[in-house]
Amino acid sequence: MGSRNDLELLVDRYLRHLSLERGLAKNTLGAYNRDLGEYLVFLRQQGIDSIDQITELTVEAFVEQAALTKKASSVARLLAGVRGWHKYLLIEGLIGADNAHKVQPPKAAKRLPKAISVDQVVTLLNASGPEPFDESNAQPDPILLRDRAILELLYATGARVSEITNLDIDDLLDPTMIRLFGKGSKERIVPVGRYAQRALQNYLVRTRPLLVAKGRGTPSVFLNQRGTRLSRQSVWQVISDAAEAAELGVEISPHTLRHSFATHLLEGGADVRVVQELLGHSSVATTQIYTLVTVDSLRETYALAHPRARG
Repeated sequence: MGSRNDLELLVDRYLRHLSLERGLAKNTLGAYNRDLGEYLVFLRQQGIDSIDQITELTVEAFVEQAALTKKASSVARLLAGVRGWHKYLLIEGLIGADNAHKVQPPKAAKRLPKAISVDQVVTLLNASGPEPFDESNAQPDPILLRDRAILELLYATGARVSEITNLDIDDLLDPTMIRLFGKGSKERIVPVGRYAQRALQNYLVRTRPLLVAKGRGTPSVFLNQRGTRLSRQSVWQVISDAAEAAELGVEISPHTLRHSFATHLLEGGADVRVVQELLGHSSVATTQIYTLVTVDSLRETYALAHPRARG
């Protein structure tokens, strides 16, 4: 093996193997051809014209170069094609060692949780039902009282939707504290703010008795119109309806209020370990992703607080 065509011939041989013996679709073969073609271009740039010259460092360098201009998922796909080719050459006895199988693709960048601003949260809450401290004589729709209580509680506690739907009357420890059961039935006690307290009280007094009467009696806090436990899908619909009514112009997911709860606490100066406890995260590292959202506020705090931050 000495000519430049050796590498191309070996790639062609691999592609024929994929087509004839593994029956891959034409589009898939085309993708492999493009990816391995990119690898061959890189190898030529490195002065490599024989498979025996490729080392593990060569493959790592290819991955690093690709990562400069491509998304992590695209680089991972490129590397999968390269690994497949090297493995094939090893099985065929054309190389003595597979120098690609230990090379790892780059880690995908952490997706930041999508939080919305405090003003946007207020708009969303107001769109879900009547304001908790509204003292007017109007008789609000009982279901809207329930929906407002759900959203207020999600934002006040950072609870997951499933934790709210699993909430039982016995978990309302007092007006200021509730008990939540997270992943693996892990129990935690979290405080409830004044607005959520009032919204929950309005629902418990004015709506829940009406819904309980339609069912067979259930310990669940939040009920549907048949008097049975509200489902996660129903809560997602409540959030979706409120988001549509709020017209915020941003995507709202079932986790939006949880993410916003964490972000706003950290922006307000809360210790990340406290937020970890409130969210029910087993590792503080899981919570620290939220600190990525608040870099600007951290920088501002530093500028104001550190004696040598300014000249």
